[in-house]
Amino acid sequence: MTNLDYELQQETPVDEADASSARGDFERIRPLPRVSVHAFVETEGLAKTMERCSQDRRMAKVNLRINSGGVSAAANMFAGSPTPNLLILETRADGPTLMADLGELAAVCDPDTRVVVVGHVNDVSLYRELVRNGVSEYIVAPVSMADVIGVISTIFVDPDAAPLGRSIAFVGAKGGVGSSTLAHNCAWSISSLFSSEVILADLDLAFGTANLNFDTDPTQGIAEAVYSPDRLDEVFLDRLLAKCSEHLSMLAAPSMLDRTYDFSGDAFLPILDIIQRNAPVSVLDVPHIWNEWTRKVLCASDEIIITATPDLANLRNTKNLFDTLRKLRPNDHAPLLVLNQVGMAKRPEISPEAFCDPLEIDPLAIIPFDAPLFGEAANTGLMIAESSAKSPIAESLSQIAHVVTGRAEVKKRKKAGLSSLMGLLGRK
Repeated sequence: MTNLDYELQQETPVDEADASSARGDFERIRPLPRVSVHAFVETEGLAKTMERCSQDRRMAKVNLRINSGGVSAAANMFAGSPTPNLLILETRADGPTLMADLGELAAVCDPDTRVVVVGHVNDVSLYRELVRNGVSEYIVAPVSMADVIGVISTIFVDPDAAPLGRSIAFVGAKGGVGSSTLAHNCAWSISSLFSSEVILADLDLAFGTANLNFDTDPTQGIAEAVYSPDRLDEVFLDRLLAKCSEHLSMLAAPSMLDRTYDFSGDAFLPILDIIQRNAPVSVLDVPHIWNEWTRKVLCASDEIIITATPDLANLRNTKNLFDTLRKLRPNDHAPLLVLNQVGMAKRPEISPEAFCDPLEIDPLAIIPFDAPLFGEAANTGLMIAESSAKSPIAESLSQIAHVVTGRAEVKKRKKAGLSSLMGLLGRK
């Protein structure tokens, strides 16, 4: 954001729609590459902003160090040590003083180090002079976290590079709630409705069902990828993918118990990176377990859908997941909720209203219990939209596909009860 952008923001009131749009733009910023960043701050406000940046998932690979002091402090620190990839320098100095300080820094700064200056003077001529002298960007305080991460993204993310795909993680609040079935059906719907290439990754290596639901039996899959991270590239990925339909490919789980599947926290992150580089949409079928690697997969995903059935254990688990993920992803919107298997005969249930009130959300979809429909689809290796294209559940799955790909949005929670699915969704 330049000083001109800041000037415009100061003069123009920000309404709720603008704030929502800005938040959406921020959420679309891709994870940043492995770069080193040193920030030199003079005010508590910028120090707090940089601290929040360090905790954001987009900065997970960035080595960020926050120091007290301004341009002179940076020049002193790097007089005898190499400079990082990026310096963020806060200053309250006027133009001539700032140019002099930057001259001292330039004498000790590596030639490929980029510099961003956070100033307190809104001066167009100063901005032009700084850019003319090699400063990458000048932004006027106060700055937000979105400003900082956006500037770093502009500098280090190649605008000509192919954009990373959108990752959508499905996880169940409890075992047996149908999260995998929804993940597989939504992956198929996205690929079919939008003719978009989709990669479905079954992360439940021991008990995954994607190969059964798509009636395929690939000899290789995600196990080969996770156990051979050094071999991961586009060619190796193509060998492991099983074709499910014209636009849908799958990394199948072996679904065998010939060994245990204990992984380190970062085990699946290289796989997710290469999947995102090779498909516009990746759907992750995350098993109902809680350990370091599932936590990191969920934190790294662009969208999270929690599937639950309307009983007390599911409510407790869903509340825990929402609370934990909100803390782990403070700058992303809350996970989406799908209530599944609603209206099962003779089963005591919590009403959707009572289930969602503690979560302070509306469900993305409420899917009724329909054993014949789901059973027939599973037994024939078909998706719901293939076996019963005109059913209300097929329409619900279509609506979910629109929302998780950003083609529709969930309207805000209303105070008076729950709306129907069609009321919750607004086509763009």
